[in-house]
Amino acid sequence: MGGHMRLHSYLAEWAGGEPLRAAVAGTIENLAGAGVEISRLIAQGPLAGDMAAERNGQAHGMDAQKQLDFVTHHIVLKALKNSPVAWLGSEEDKDPLALNEGAPLAVNADPLDGSSNIDTNVSVGTIFSILPAGGAAPLLQPGRNQLAAGYIVYGPQTALVLTVGEGTHIFWLHPGGEEFLLVKRNVQIPPVTREYAINSSNFRFWDDAIKAYMIDCTLGEDGPRHANFNTRWIASLVAEAFRILTRGGVYLYPDDNREGYTKGRLRLLYEANPIAMLTEQAGGACTTGMQRMLDIEPASLHQRVALVFGSKSEVEEIAHYYKSPHSPGNRSPLFAQRGLFRAVRS
Repeated sequence: MGGHMRLHSYLAEWAGGEPLRAAVAGTIENLAGAGVEISRLIAQGPLAGDMAAERNGQAHGMDAQKQLDFVTHHIVLKALKNSPVAWLGSEEDKDPLALNEGAPLAVNADPLDGSSNIDTNVSVGTIFSILPAGGAAPLLQPGRNQLAAGYIVYGPQTALVLTVGEGTHIFWLHPGGEEFLLVKRNVQIPPVTREYAINSSNFRFWDDAIKAYMIDCTLGEDGPRHANFNTRWIASLVAEAFRILTRGGVYLYPDDNREGYTKGRLRLLYEANPIAMLTEQAGGACTTGMQRMLDIEPASLHQRVALVFGSKSEVEEIAHYYKSPHSPGNRSPLFAQRGLFRAVRS
């Protein structure tokens, strides 16, 4: 195994026998075990059945649930029932789930992020956020209270991206085995980037700040940014985050004026907060565009937010667009009222 440190050894060294840290370490190991099981299931593709089949539409603002969502939810639930976890908030359940009374931890998790990619062989993942269980609403804590956060990405390789508040590290699952091995320690996101990820098909729904930012990026070195940019869009949050951790970049999923998107699309507790902790621990930044993500006080279990994260200088640049008035139509004739890419009035 090339002398790489095992996840168990890393966590044992970090915990050092301290009770709360030991509880966090044990929970992470159990989530990693769930990840091994999910990885093997996903690797079967259609041989495991129609995992992309829709089970039912979800009420209470939840997305439609697919068969693999259902299966992975129960794999994660089983792992956390065997962990020192009192409460679970799952993207796949509208209500908090009581697990082990008196246990010191609470966990928010998205058992399978990227359901739309199940049948396209694009990376999906399991995202988790570990919190102390104290207080009247242990799952509804700001992200700055997280004790640990991470995600397991199921792609060409299966990898665990993890922080326990002491840097962001990447562990790879040994092929055919059950061991996650530490391969990249203290990952640092390059502070400057010329690469962004956004679903530009939603341009007409964005506010002027995001429209102006996008136009300035597309104008390249002849525009106000005086630099050429590349665009990437995988439509898989865990894959986008992995690329940013590897080589830098910025990811944007802003709010817009479509029904159901006016406060953003991604979930604060299951997606944005753990990604924010991982990003900040790697030297990057994560905001809504206007507010640091980890400072948001959650109001509900399935609260949605706008999400901007990645290379610190570019996240700060995007914040500048929100703070200063911008008129997209003044950027280029291509985006004028009768231009090829008309900036539609919201």
